[in-house]
Formats: sequence, structure tokens, C-alpha cells
Amino acid sequence: MKIELASSYGFCFGVKRAIKIAENAKDAVTIGPIIHNNDEINRLNLNFNVKTLEGIEEIKDEKKAIIRTHGITKGDLAELQKSDIKVIDATCPFVTKPQQICEKMSKDGYDVVIFGDENHPEIKGVKSYAVANAFVVLEESELDGVKLSQKVAVISQTTRKVEKFMQIVNYLMLRVKEVRVFNTICNATFENQDAVRELSKRADVMVVIGGKNSSNTKQLYLISKEFCPDSYLIENEAELNAAWFEGKNLCGISAGASTPDWIIQNIVDKIENFTQNS
Repeated sequence: MKIELASSYGFCFGVKRAIKIAENAKDAVTIGPIIHNNDEINRLNLNFNVKTLEGIEEIKDEKKAIIRTHGITKGDLAELQKSDIKVIDATCPFVTKPQQICEKMSKDGYDVVIFGDENHPEIKGVKSYAVANAFVVLEESELDGVKLSQKVAVISQTTRKVEKFMQIVNYLMLRVKEVRVFNTICNATFENQDAVRELSKRADVMVVIGGKNSSNTKQLYLISKEFCPDSYLIENEAELNAAWFEGKNLCGISAGASTPDWIIQNIVDKIENFTQNS
């Protein structure tokens, strides 16, 4: 069986930047998981004494606090900045941008429609920058019956599928006089999704690697599953099953933006071991 990696996968610019910031900071805490990958978070804890807190209310006598890749709410950031703790901002610049857009357009009198998951930390942060109406939706049907002004700005979670974003934009343009569209889906998301789409059309088994709570990894898995029914989402090599690869000719591998190379390599090695021993 041949193993082929997608042409684009794994750590994006924002995640690489955040990991390097955490390694250089040492002896610090992060407000929420710095990225959505438990194995990498454990590595940072063991090797660099970077611990994860769920929120600012858990801060005690720590000296340094790192803002996670996904950002935090405007209110939490203000509270941190008023305290004695050193604040180190590892928010991805591609996440900072929709925060800024949300704040500016809201101040300019626009209702803001955000395409994304309301429970995702990135969206909680972005929405907190609105000074007036902000609506978070995953489907255009969720806007039915919502009283919008005649000026709407629409932005997206950085890791969503562009096709769905376009559907929501089209819905708004048919109903609202002025629609300002800001495509805030990051390029790494586009590239990884295009790559997994191309590979899954050819593979007869796909392995998508990443955190089960990672939005961009879930999107990769859903795309893969659409074209290759035998697609599996795993976090590390312990979840692999030798039976998945029996009688297969091409195993495709992709990985979410929070998946480090060392985890990907461990999985490739174990799959190769399965095929050599079959």
C-alpha cells in the first residue's frame, strides 16, 4: 500500500508562531489551550513548564500569561492588562483581523453577521469586539426572522468552508440594502482543504490527524469523508487500527493546522509497520 501526504497539511503560520512564543516564554500559563492539540500542549507543559488555564479567573501568582492562538474576549484582555501579570499575545494575526473588523464596522453603525461556531473561542473573542448587534450563524436559515438593519458587515471564522460562507453572503445580499463582505478565512485553510479534497478523490483510505475539538481539522475530515468513505479522524498513533488498511492501495494523510510534524511522522511510521507485517 502506498502512503501519500496531502500537498498542504499541518502547522500553519499562526500555530508555528504561537508555539515558538510559548517555548521562548517558558514558565508561563496560557489562557485556554494555546492550540487545539492535546499532545503538543502536554509537550509544552513537560519541556517548557507552560501550563494551561481554562480562564483568567484561575490565575493566582503566575508572572506571565500567554493569549492563545484563537484570542480571548476583549473584556478578559482588559482585565489581564490591568493586573501585574506580563501579557504575551500569541493571537494569530488572521484572528486579530476579524476582531478589528467587527469592532470598526460595529462602531460605524453596521450589524455584524459572523459565520462560525458560537461556542468556539475564536468566535467568542471576535463577537466581544462588537459594540452593537452581532449575530453568529452556521446556516443562513438561522437569520430567518432576525431583524437586521439595512447595513450589514459579514465576516467568517478563519477555518470555515468558503462555499458555506458564500451561501450566507448571497442570502444577505438578497435581503439587505448594503452588505460589506470581509473574507476572513485564512489562506492555510483554503490550501489544506483543497489538498485534502484532491487526495481523497484518489485514495481508498484517508487518515486525517488533529484534535477532535479543532474546527479546521473537522472541516478537513468532512471534506475527506465526502469523497472517500473510509476516512478516519485521529489524534495520535494509538488510535490507528490495522484493519482500516487491509486490501487498500492508497492511504492518504492530511493533518489540521494544530498538528505538529512529530505526531504525523509517528502515524506514518505505524501505518508502514502495519503494511510491512501484513
